[in-house]
Amino acid sequence: MAVPKRRVSHTRSAKRRTHYKITLKKPVKDSDGSWKMPHMVNPNTGEYKN
Repeated sequence: MAVPKRRVSHTRSAKRRTHYKITLKKPVKDSDGSWKMPHMVNPNTGEYKN
């Protein structure tokens, strides 16, 4: 089993994680023309569609 020889510093682990970014979901146009977030129920029509 591989075991690290020494502790990985906070800076080194943070450098490795610099490319892990959160992507925000963009609103989509629903069948009635209103905008809503994907995978959510439309508050106007009560319709759920991806």
